[in-house]
Amino acid sequence: MSRIRKLLAGLCVCFSTSVVCAAPYPDREVRLIVNYGAGGVTDVASRLLAKALEQELKKPVVVENKAGAQATLGPAHLMRQAPDGYTLGIITLSAVSITPHMIDVPYTLDDFEFIGGSGRYRYGLAVPANAPYKTVQEFVQAARDADGQPLFFGAPGAPNNLAFFDIAKKTGAKLEQVLYKSGTEAVTALGAGQIAAVIQTPSEIIPFVESGKVRLLASVSPDRWQTLPDMPTLKEAGVDVEIGSWMGVAVPKGTPEPVRARLEQALAAAMQNPELINGLNKMGIDPAHVSGQQYAAILKEEYRLMLPRLQAAGAPVKER
Repeated sequence: MSRIRKLLAGLCVCFSTSVVCAAPYPDREVRLIVNYGAGGVTDVASRLLAKALEQELKKPVVVENKAGAQATLGPAHLMRQAPDGYTLGIITLSAVSITPHMIDVPYTLDDFEFIGGSGRYRYGLAVPANAPYKTVQEFVQAARDADGQPLFFGAPGAPNNLAFFDIAKKTGAKLEQVLYKSGTEAVTALGAGQIAAVIQTPSEIIPFVESGKVRLLASVSPDRWQTLPDMPTLKEAGVDVEIGSWMGVAVPKGTPEPVRARLEQALAAAMQNPELINGLNKMGIDPAHVSGQQYAAILKEEYRLMLPRLQAAGAPVKER
């Protein structure tokens, strides 16, 4: 009997993929790839999410920033990782549903397995505090009357830049884009007077408003901000433009179903974490959890709708 027990033990070591012998997932730290630079709203929100996920997975979740190329370097990096559940990635709606219509990217939606959506961004239009325009209409007029020279706006990519393209198309404003790696970089440039406007999230804008460097003109979300109920939406100010976007979590295609299921369960539980909910709200992200299947459906539908919107806005789209 002792020889049989030893043989069985040896088999258990050799066949480590068996149900009986395999180590429970996860048995080591997990990486979370973020597709924006450190300090921006997506980075900070992702770090809050990583902390909440740690409590559910019982292992460290380490954030790794892969910023650049209009937030597409992160998904491109994630796609190339081993599909073992130990590398997750933040996938924003813009990176897979908007930007691929504008520039060449090495991935498609089919290169990922989606774990779920975790939040919806709020957006606001801001200008330097010393700018001569104090309302949306004054800003638009200044961009029309710029003696042939455009007003430069800063953005890390879509959908922020799409809103400016929409404004230009619908009002005749002359606006030109300057790309930044994060929203924080763009707002910092705005406060320094290097650009004329940004459309970013509350957590990126409000510190500069409070320091007296930046002025908010309007909400670019469908609704007014709860924290600034007297500030109009862009539509209420007379410009029929609004934007919205999601952030969520994905893994590389081919990740085993039991691992995906464990991650979906962990994300759903993390989204009930009061610290995460409060943190996202303070940053200007509405906590909004949807399943991996639902998030994939949202992204696919937005991808389908976005090309005609970009074309209608006069935004640069790649040749097909």
